[in-house]
Amino acid sequence: MTDRHALIQPDRGQKAISIHLVARGGLDALLRSLGESPRAAIAAQKFEAGQGEVAIVPDGNGWFALAGIEEGEQLGTWALARLAEVLPGGTYRIAPHASAGGAALPRMSAALVGWVCAQYRFDRYKTDGAVMEPRVLLTREAKAIAPALAEAGAIGLVRDLVNTPAEDMGPAQLETEARALAKTFGAEIHVVSGDALERDYPMIHAVGRAASRHHAPRLIELEWGDPKHPRVGVVGKGVCFDSGGLDLKTGSGMALMKKDMGGAAHALALARLVMEHALPVRLHLLIPAVENAVAGNAMRPGDILRSRKGFSVEVTNTDAEGRLILGDALTRASEAGPELLIDFATLTGAARVALGPDLPAVFARKDETAAALAAAGTKADDPVWRLPLHDGYREYLKSDVADMVNAHANGFAGASVAALFLDRFVGEGIDWVHYDTFAWRPVAKPGRPKGGEALGLRAAWGLLVSRHGGSHAA
Repeated sequence: MTDRHALIQPDRGQKAISIHLVARGGLDALLRSLGESPRAAIAAQKFEAGQGEVAIVPDGNGWFALAGIEEGEQLGTWALARLAEVLPGGTYRIAPHASAGGAALPRMSAALVGWVCAQYRFDRYKTDGAVMEPRVLLTREAKAIAPALAEAGAIGLVRDLVNTPAEDMGPAQLETEARALAKTFGAEIHVVSGDALERDYPMIHAVGRAASRHHAPRLIELEWGDPKHPRVGVVGKGVCFDSGGLDLKTGSGMALMKKDMGGAAHALALARLVMEHALPVRLHLLIPAVENAVAGNAMRPGDILRSRKGFSVEVTNTDAEGRLILGDALTRASEAGPELLIDFATLTGAARVALGPDLPAVFARKDETAAALAAAGTKADDPVWRLPLHDGYREYLKSDVADMVNAHANGFAGASVAALFLDRFVGEGIDWVHYDTFAWRPVAKPGRPKGGEALGLRAAWGLLVSRHGGSHAA
């Protein structure tokens, strides 16, 4: 991918190609202002100013671009994304807003994120050498450039980590990513790995012990910020590949399981945003990283595991392993007494059946936190949808031989029951949010290519900024 920092630049009057933004209601006025030849070119391209429509219009010895947008004073995140995908390489500026009579530009701080994200490419394994010429956008909103680049960079980090195959993105590589963040921002980092996990993090050890030494399990723990500031815990599920264990997945079920560390990718990206913006919090990042493999020492259906919390868990399904490793990590996070605790996980197919690939399911103990998260998601064009922590379903976790099972048998309310399992490991009274996200886009949309995707990241970031951002919250 082209260096994102080159893709948005302050407008200082540089030579650039004009982009005229026009809503349907302003198209007639724009056409009346143009000569016969440009009007004919627009008609030939059947441009009707619909959202996402683009036309290239000859203008003397040069040309300008037309882009259809929705009416409004502010452009959404993806309003300019298709332009950044289809326009020729070059430098562009937005012309005065056609539907506003040429008098003003819409606020475009959000759209800057989409402009950069649209030029993302995952080409680590490509050998054809093709290089995309960048599309550079000039903007008068100079103060919006750094935040937009940071958010686009966080989205790009999630995409890169999730798109990378498991052999190159195992537990050790997740540790490397965390150590790089720690070095960049002066954070403290501590890692427990391999058989050393067995005493203090027994469920993480049990899930990951069947993997090769190259992909040995670990608990990655990073802390940053002033200890006097409010503590925020961020936990990410890092199952770098999920075979299902002895309850083996089918081949098609394993096809996308490189993305089962998508929760860890989101957690790392959120941590980077927090540190990059020097948010006044004490950040506590935890990533339980494992490969759920098959070997002679793999955990079995019917095994009873100890947990860091002290509960015993009967393994009724080895393919419900993510909640096991999260249980130990959430226990550790709770011990530090966070004001807010957020976990990200690609946890259940039930959430995808209920909400599809675009909407992360979120669970929250506090209504006000859930409402603030939903509002932040709407503002950032990163919607989330709350599902219930319904007490009546807690009975589904009962075991005849242990304190609980890791997976219930009746198939009802799978996402809620998984969240209730996690709830048992979160300290009493802690403001907790659980994300059940997909971390993958099965069909491309403008600015959002098929593949690994950040879903719910900007909503979580918006929640933190609204609580702790100070000047960032403007």
